[in-house]
Amino acid sequence: MLIGIIAAAVAAVIVLIVLFKLCWRVAEPNEALIISGSRHRTEGVGEGLGFRVVTGRGTLVTPGIQAVRKLSLDLNEADLDVECVTSQGIPLQVKGVVIFKVGDDTVSIANAARRFLDQQKFMGQRVHNVFAGHLRSIVGGLTVEEMIRDRERLTGETRAASGSEMEKLGLIIDSLQIQEILDPTGYIKNLAAPHAAAVQRDARIAAAAADREATEAEQESFARKAEATRNSGIQQAGYQAEMDTAAARALQAGPLAEAAARQEVVVQETKVAELEGLRKEQQLQAEVRKPADARAYETRTKADADRDARISAAQAQAKETELKAAAEANRVKIAAVAEAEATKARGLASAEATRATGQAEAASAEAKGLAAAEAARALGLAEAEAIKARAAALAENQEAVVAQQLAENWPEIVRAGADAFGNVEHMVLLNGAEGMGEMFAKALTMGGTGLGLARQLLGSMAPGTGTAAGSAEPVPAAPAKPTAQSIPVQSDPTD
Repeated sequence: MLIGIIAAAVAAVIVLIVLFKLCWRVAEPNEALIISGSRHRTEGVGEGLGFRVVTGRGTLVTPGIQAVRKLSLDLNEADLDVECVTSQGIPLQVKGVVIFKVGDDTVSIANAARRFLDQQKFMGQRVHNVFAGHLRSIVGGLTVEEMIRDRERLTGETRAASGSEMEKLGLIIDSLQIQEILDPTGYIKNLAAPHAAAVQRDARIAAAAADREATEAEQESFARKAEATRNSGIQQAGYQAEMDTAAARALQAGPLAEAAARQEVVVQETKVAELEGLRKEQQLQAEVRKPADARAYETRTKADADRDARISAAQAQAKETELKAAAEANRVKIAAVAEAEATKARGLASAEATRATGQAEAASAEAKGLAAAEAARALGLAEAEAIKARAAALAENQEAVVAQQLAENWPEIVRAGADAFGNVEHMVLLNGAEGMGEMFAKALTMGGTGLGLARQLLGSMAPGTGTAAGSAEPVPAAPAKPTAQSIPVQSDPTD
């Protein structure tokens, strides 16, 4: 009996558990239980709905009398792909997505249960239809520019317009996103073209500016390198010039020491000459160089003005090319200036050495000239004394002096007289030796060459003695009688 009672109790418990299991329903967090089959009052609904809504808890259901169905409270997604026309008459295709769900309140769940309880798979299509109509209406009142620049406005107006209808369906909108606006006519692309061109232009300008700055920095680096090379070359040339000058002075130390003793005589003349040279140099600076510099400055100013005008009129690419060329020219110019400075330094050193050598040679030549002048002076004084002595002798005994001079120079006189017969090929003498002597006497005395030579002798014997000596007539000597007979004579001018 006891075992039977225990078994019956256990069986009763099992039956109760099974019956409870069959009658007890629990709503999951993401679902709502819709229990129909009896009249129930629903909170918020005055007349009642005729069914009961259970969410988030368990409830007893009478099998066979009440029916239990589930309504999902999960998120749902509806894709929007709507063809619209803007206020400008431009067709667009708007793509978006709507995230929605059944509301959590009892009224929303009841509204959704009446409309979608057995058609939950068609819920997205219904939502798409609702939003498509409102989206077409809203896009029709906007321009393309407004839609592009203010998508939030389009989204907000669409959401507000669809909110009341979605509430009637028991649905709430969690998110509405306009993902893409397609333009089959290319209107949006054409709107973006000027901005894209401007961006591309700015990018090219920025790239060109960066390249120009890099080029300028590179050329500046080259210029500094060339400047350092130039300074080093100038210093080396200066050191070499000093060494060459010292060597030249060492080589000329001996001649300079020898000429220093004689140099005192010409110091004052040298100073006068230097002052004269400075005066001429200053005159040359004032009359030639300054006007030339003024003309050169005017030419450079005009050239600079023309160059600036051409640079201002050039395009950006031309300007960049010109800057590169100018930088290259600057680098070449600096290198040329460095070479010119080095050449100038070497030339100055060579000129200094040449000047020292020339001064030494000039001092030596001056000393030699002074010595030659003293010798010539002494010779001239001696000749003057001799002439004075002859003049005194001529004044005391003119005939004796003239006779002596004629005797000393008689061969020359005879030779000069013979020159008169130099071109005679044949000569016939009729009176023999007497005729020959007479002819020679006439040639020597009657205005011939011999008489001229005699007069020159008298003039040389008494220069500057006045009329007393100069007026004395030469006394012709008796012609020598020729010893030869009269024969044909043929004279050679070279005899």
